[in-house]
Amino acid sequence: MLGHYENISGWGRTPQYQSKIFRPTSSAELRSVVDSIAANNENVIGRGLGRSYGDAAFLAGENVIDLNFLNRILDVNYDSGEILVESGVSLDSLMRIFVPKGYFVPVTPGTRYVTVGGALASDVHGKNHHIDGSISDHISSFTLITENGQTTVDKELNQEYFNATRGGMGLTGIIETVKLKLVPIETSYVNVHTTRVQNLEALIKTMKDTDDNYKYSVAWIDCLSKGQFLGRSVLTQANDALLGDLDRSKIENARHFNTKSGLSIPFEFPISPLNKATIKAFNTMWYFKTKKGETDSVEHFASFFHPLDGIGEWNRIYGKTGFTQYQFVVPDNKEAELIEIVELLAKKEVSSFLAVLKRFGPKNGGYLSFPTKGWTLALDIAIQAGLSEVLDQLDDLVVNANGRVYFAKDARVSPNHIHKMYPDIDKWRTVRNKLDPNRIFTSNLALRTKLI
Repeated sequence: MLGHYENISGWGRTPQYQSKIFRPTSSAELRSVVDSIAANNENVIGRGLGRSYGDAAFLAGENVIDLNFLNRILDVNYDSGEILVESGVSLDSLMRIFVPKGYFVPVTPGTRYVTVGGALASDVHGKNHHIDGSISDHISSFTLITENGQTTVDKELNQEYFNATRGGMGLTGIIETVKLKLVPIETSYVNVHTTRVQNLEALIKTMKDTDDNYKYSVAWIDCLSKGQFLGRSVLTQANDALLGDLDRSKIENARHFNTKSGLSIPFEFPISPLNKATIKAFNTMWYFKTKKGETDSVEHFASFFHPLDGIGEWNRIYGKTGFTQYQFVVPDNKEAELIEIVELLAKKEVSSFLAVLKRFGPKNGGYLSFPTKGWTLALDIAIQAGLSEVLDQLDDLVVNANGRVYFAKDARVSPNHIHKMYPDIDKWRTVRNKLDPNRIFTSNLALRTKLI
């Protein structure tokens, strides 16, 4: 099949490059495209819905396979909750189909507009990592298209291939199908406990003391506040709501998921309204709108897990220069370093419209999987003068704390830092070279960070 040259980018809208896009609609077409690219000694990377922020899902001037048309559900076992799907199926589709039937995805990131294949390649995590781990912990097998054909990878039988692919950013081959286990639910709601916390030190203690009581936990942080209010926060923790937790008005449609996007940003802003002044005002409003102390409420899955999905094309708000998301994790015993990082953000007045803190549970076996037991902070930051220098300082602090950044969000970290952050890179390379000896699967991310 023929490819067509198009300009594409990550969700941060920068950088943008032209690539040759292929859109197979069947497994046979997918294999034909990979065979042709391999025969011509060219390179390729797979791409889902384009929600990785940086340069992970494109290859400038070369081949990109758009997998969104490989979106069929191939098998369902309602007794076990296990499903077999093509990799282009989105989490949004799974929720719309299976939530009304009493099943939910085991892990969801902050957007449901990601494909299952992209979720596995990034080994996405959610608000429940401290309890349930990342998405690959709920996947039993997948099929991988390489230059040598199709390979079935079973978690128990092919551990090294499994561990190289989860979090491997699509660099071991094209993920074709995935076997995933859904979790049973009674309703499409959660019981939410909200706590307003005066500063980061108090937040850390509160999360340590209470997180194990909740399946989901996430804190919004004000990264511009200073002094005794450094990192003032709103902590939301939740458990799945049962039928008995709902009022009468909700019981009849207790598992509905007919959500619709409301406002959509119709054009790219010439100048972003998200600057230091507006974000400082928003942070103050958001903190004080939350009642002092603790409150309880019942919220629908959509508003709790994916609040920004209600705004179509929201990344356009950041304007022509785009934005970056900086997400890192530091180990459990590095709380002082976490506070030092937030102090630096406040001192440099790095304004993040969305800054969220979560706790990770233990690391799984993925060589390049991002989560490791500790604290992870994600920051959405508009591209601005002086930002690169501040982020370079953050890189140094993260490395010194034995932490790492998330490949799915990164667009700029140096190879030297990456290789310190991910000590299993050489193990990953050894396995990757077995799957892809001619190294046809690559991306701008892989080239920039010298992963391959």
